[in-house]
Amino acid sequence: MTEKSETALPTYRVAAIQMVSAPSVERNLAEAGRLIAEAARDGAQLVLLPEYFCFMGHADTDKVALRETAGAGPIQSFLSDAARRHHLWLIGGTLPVAAPEAGRVLNATFVFDPQGHEVVRYDKIHLFNFVKGDEAFDEARTIRPGTEVRGFDAPFGRVGLSVCYDLRFPELYRALGDCALVVVPSAFTYTTGHAHWETLLRARAVENQCYVLAAAQGGKHENGRRTWGHSMLIDPWGEIVAVREEGAGVVIGELNPARIAQVRQSLPALRHRVLA
Repeated sequence: MTEKSETALPTYRVAAIQMVSAPSVERNLAEAGRLIAEAARDGAQLVLLPEYFCFMGHADTDKVALRETAGAGPIQSFLSDAARRHHLWLIGGTLPVAAPEAGRVLNATFVFDPQGHEVVRYDKIHLFNFVKGDEAFDEARTIRPGTEVRGFDAPFGRVGLSVCYDLRFPELYRALGDCALVVVPSAFTYTTGHAHWETLLRARAVENQCYVLAAAQGGKHENGRRTWGHSMLIDPWGEIVAVREEGAGVVIGELNPARIAQVRQSLPALRHRVLA
């Protein structure tokens, strides 16, 4: 099913920003600002930043020192200003927000509308834990998990929010309900990304019959970590619309509501669900 029907319904231009973030908030914000501006010049109306876009430290605990209070802080101000300046929806990857207990943060996604107003916040629910050879990650040491699924209404339909490791839990995406787009800001490791990234993203698009926009960290970081990259936009049939394999840059493409309707009419799997 590769043909796309003609329609009068408007399309919507969306972009994923790929970064190779460093242990410097100032440098990362400058790079993010440059890439957001590039996406805006290319006509993007919604822009997604990657997980940890603002900071990739040398140790897991480094991000705790940079935590902001929800609703205030230089990183949140940067996101609000960028959304307003370029008059677009901006989904701010993730940034560390103060948790109730000392030594931990919430890994939070903030969404700002084209006027620069905060619309919704999502705290990453599933925390990554992986051990293989010299690679060892345990986000629970410094991150407190979120507890609620979140989304928001954009001009083209509902947008569901998720972050990185959430991608492995399809029940989260079912809980988001009927979405035109789900977003996945991420910092997948090279090992897990090479094995599973594209497969999981395409599966989430196919089973929910919606677009999936994934913004990734992609390259060799100053702290020695290597991330997989391959930021991409996938359509409701599971076809890759656009992709960037590695390095900082912009992935941009059209979200077509008619394409969603076409896929759901041809294969009404969502209506055939039996189990909640």
